[in-house]
Amino acid sequence: MLAVIGGTGLSDPEILGPHAIMHSISTPYADKAVEIYISSRSGVQVPFLPRHGVGHKCPPHAINYRANLWALKEAGVKTIVAVNAVGGIHSALAPGGIAVPEQIIDYTWGRKHSFCDGESDALLHIDFTHPFDARLRADIVAGALEKDVPIWPHGVYACTQGPRLESAAEVQRIKRDGGDMIGMTGMPEAALARELGIAYASIAVSVNWAAGLSNEEITLASIGRVLDTSIQKVLLLIDSVVLRRAI
Repeated sequence: MLAVIGGTGLSDPEILGPHAIMHSISTPYADKAVEIYISSRSGVQVPFLPRHGVGHKCPPHAINYRANLWALKEAGVKTIVAVNAVGGIHSALAPGGIAVPEQIIDYTWGRKHSFCDGESDALLHIDFTHPFDARLRADIVAGALEKDVPIWPHGVYACTQGPRLESAAEVQRIKRDGGDMIGMTGMPEAALARELGIAYASIAVSVNWAAGLSNEEITLASIGRVLDTSIQKVLLLIDSVVLRRAI
């Protein structure tokens, strides 16, 4: 089963279709059950999890990533397409640009980043050489060609702590490190999916130039306008992957 994790601009439970059915799934990692919404997309049932919660209330550093991923696993999910809003560094990622990143750099701290926390018998050293699933990335790229959605099928996703945006100097450091885009939610989400054996890939939507790369002020209003114009392209990509995985 393929699931979608939605981020900024993609937190409405019915974004994938009307009459989504909510399922509450208890996990060992939270007192409160995780809410997953089952929609029908292209005739296929697709679980949807808004990582920031309905109404976009939970900041990136406070998300219970372990509970979210565990709940999806319990729901029978084998594949995750994550949608991530990012700030663009690479020239291909002007506001509204879409990337399917290949690599990730983790700048976060203090997050519960593994199920191997010393409190259980499990100790797992995952191979994270290629953090995003190659076959799933290929499906997204093929879908972009099929649906005539312009994308950049490359890139290094730099994950920062948030919730504040970065300084211009921090962006220059990340650029020197090889980062092509900056987000706040790709980690530990990608690593936790790998620990659970779930194929995981990202559709990264550039909502602004990263700090210092434009004279424009970064505001929530401007981010919202970009997302409004990009969301239909993202849904076309999701539809294509859903159909490919259903065959």
